[in-house]
Amino acid sequence: MKKLVSVLLSVAMVAVLLTGCGGGSASGAKKVGVSMPTKDLQRWNQDGANMEKELKAAGYEVDLQFAANDVQQQLSQVENMISNGCDVLVIAAIEGSSLGEALDMAKKANIPVIAYDRLIMNSDAVSYYATFDNYKVGTVQGQYVVDTLDLDNAAGPFNIEFTAGDPGDNNAGFFFNGAMDAVKKYIDEGKLNVVSGQKTFEEVATPTWGTDVAQSRAENILSSFYADGTELDVWLCSNDSTALGVENALAANYKGKYPIITGQDCDIENTKNMIAGKQSMSVFKDTRTLASQVVKMVGQILSNQTVDVNDTTTYDNGVKVVPSFLCEPVFADANNYKQILIESGYYTEDQLK
Repeated sequence: MKKLVSVLLSVAMVAVLLTGCGGGSASGAKKVGVSMPTKDLQRWNQDGANMEKELKAAGYEVDLQFAANDVQQQLSQVENMISNGCDVLVIAAIEGSSLGEALDMAKKANIPVIAYDRLIMNSDAVSYYATFDNYKVGTVQGQYVVDTLDLDNAAGPFNIEFTAGDPGDNNAGFFFNGAMDAVKKYIDEGKLNVVSGQKTFEEVATPTWGTDVAQSRAENILSSFYADGTELDVWLCSNDSTALGVENALAANYKGKYPIITGQDCDIENTKNMIAGKQSMSVFKDTRTLASQVVKMVGQILSNQTVDVNDTTTYDNGVKVVPSFLCEPVFADANNYKQILIESGYYTEDQLK
């Protein structure tokens, strides 16, 4: 098997040389490969579309691929991007450590790699990382809970549960840690009570960020710990797909006072739920802002300019600290969603009906 992989890599490298990788497309325009994890989540469709639109507007040829949450498919797609002459790669990895072979190819061909929103781990081929301040995303969620329950003044106790993200996504730990750091004091004081006892990342993680996975776990927790009438005050979810799973479980299995539910990404279905009172908030990471920043970074790379970064200490991928640009997140709720999401042009009123 190792011999076969070596042969395939050698063939791919020959193709790279024959196509003049690093020299752009046949039309003369520089070519940018954009690898997104899946079309199954709304946010990645929007990220891909925004990226492609902005890169094309800047004069680049774009090879945009979605990998159906299949690690081997993403690996193959990235290798093909390299073989087909891409000058820069922008990769949102399905799993942070899954692209070693492709990244080795990129390094040999002197192709810069920008990790997009998910840090690529254990490789020195990663040139830059562009994302939102992922720890702050969690902090915003946790602080929302603190402020809404007025935990500094309220006696409590309040009951809380957690649903975090995919263990294969490096960002998931930052989200969870940011949120936990914001509320841990109140857990330690007894003002917040984790009724299920599940409060480590490993216990509350959700493989693939799957709505069905989150729903199944939430149903188990509700039937095991809340069926006796115990009231749930907060379910702190790291993103909207997991929040949706929790909301589905609550609709079918919970009759008590409706809890605070956090999320992230302002997906359409979740925004509708915010308007309807079924979700309290969602952290908004405007993918247009991130796409614009990445397009700027691509241009700086290709013109040999200094690349904008604002963090050179935080994101260690196990081999190197990756120079990063962090965009600022905000949150939307039923009170401000029109200003944040509609007036900015992110959604139309009709999309949220």
